[in-house]
Amino acid sequence: MNAKNTICLWYDKDAEEAARFYAATFPDSKVTAVRRAPGDFPGGKAGDVLTVEFTVLGVPCVGLNGGPAFKHSEAFSFQVATDDQKETDRYWNAIVGNGGQESQCGWCKDRWGLSWQITPRTLTEAMAAGGAEAKRAFDAMMSMKKIDVAKIEAARRG
Repeated sequence: MNAKNTICLWYDKDAEEAARFYAATFPDSKVTAVRRAPGDFPGGKAGDVLTVEFTVLGVPCVGLNGGPAFKHSEAFSFQVATDDQKETDRYWNAIVGNGGQESQCGWCKDRWGLSWQITPRTLTEAMAAGGAEAKRAFDAMMSMKKIDVAKIEAARRG
């Protein structure tokens, strides 16, 4: 990896599977290296996959197979901006349909427990507009799991 700053994500033992899923799901995403442990370590043996270098939408990441000691939480999430309902549905359905779970307000978790915010640009733009437009869009969003672009746009118009 040549990046000065890289996101390190802790997995129990399936960082490579997660990285390959992200690479198959999101554009400008790929697995760039799989590194194997040179010796035994807590929860693993020499030759097991230790780290996986990958990108998600161009963001450099390392997946570390560190064992079950630490779990992902909502304190970290990838926020993915989408241009329309089709793109929103595609990412949401890929994550939730691969063993993930829905949450509220455009948030979902993948099967490894990593949180994702699938956020249509129209929602971000409405919030940036402020005032009554932002309030209407916000109120509409609060009742949603996956964001419904048409309902957000209708709320923006009032």
